[in-house]
Amino acid sequence: MTTRWPDLLPSHDRFDYRPITRRSDYAWPNGARLAVYLGFNIEHFAFGDGLGACIGPASPQPDVLNHGWREYGNRVGAWRCLELFDALALPTGALINTALYDHCPELVAACVARGDELIGHGHSNAERQGALDEEHERALLLRCRDRMLRESGQAPAGWLSPWISESAVTPDLLGEIGYGYTLNWCHDDQPVRMRTRGGGSIWSVPYPQELNDIPMIVGRLMDAKDFSAMVVDNFDEMLEQSRAQPLVMGLALHPYIVGQPYRLRHLRTALAHLARARDRGDIWFTTPGAIAGHMTQLAAERPGDFG
Repeated sequence: MTTRWPDLLPSHDRFDYRPITRRSDYAWPNGARLAVYLGFNIEHFAFGDGLGACIGPASPQPDVLNHGWREYGNRVGAWRCLELFDALALPTGALINTALYDHCPELVAACVARGDELIGHGHSNAERQGALDEEHERALLLRCRDRMLRESGQAPAGWLSPWISESAVTPDLLGEIGYGYTLNWCHDDQPVRMRTRGGGSIWSVPYPQELNDIPMIVGRLMDAKDFSAMVVDNFDEMLEQSRAQPLVMGLALHPYIVGQPYRLRHLRTALAHLARARDRGDIWFTTPGAIAGHMTQLAAERPGDFG
């Protein structure tokens, strides 16, 4: 018996391998070398069915313990987070389920009023988009885009799949429908242009799976003060690394986790550290859409480097 793949392994063929040490140099606006953004995940879950993060063992449905814990984020945690972001004058990339328009539209409106970027994040995190066939996945992407445009006056430029669940054609559909970037891939610290069918492309903007409260706090049971310290350490190290290459640091937050008062207290410390660096002019504090837009401009100016 031979090995399953004796030669080349299956590939996605979306982008080529290129080490970060061998890439074209550039800068972010104002000459910054490190771009930083907050990915603020605001989600709604079906009651009595479907997926969802858990604070305790899953119970027979209706699982009121875990559903209620997640709903705390929309009723309390998100509002406390927005107060903190306001106090530090921090923009966010708000990743929203369109089910929020039916459940708590004032929360989405608060993000719009702040000037946050709205990013498509499915209809609900109670289900995975990767289980859909192409027809139904296309319909989901279209429905979310059209609902966000109708309700909030802005069509999303970017997309993060619920549970980071993709089909084999998700990047193709995103490009064909008009999304400019995806946050699904966590393979790099710089934006990467991804090939799509028919000769098209979209940007992959780095989205963290380590600097993220779900895998760290829920998955690895990290204490809030340790999560805060991790944010600061990651930032300080990336700021030093960015002397050699321009980099992107995202921080993924969910209000039902970091919006808990004792965790918010430690998050405040970490975000204040980032805000001070912004005030010194050390970084570009921005949104994923602005990052993708800057890369599109660079690609137009220097197609040999980013085309």
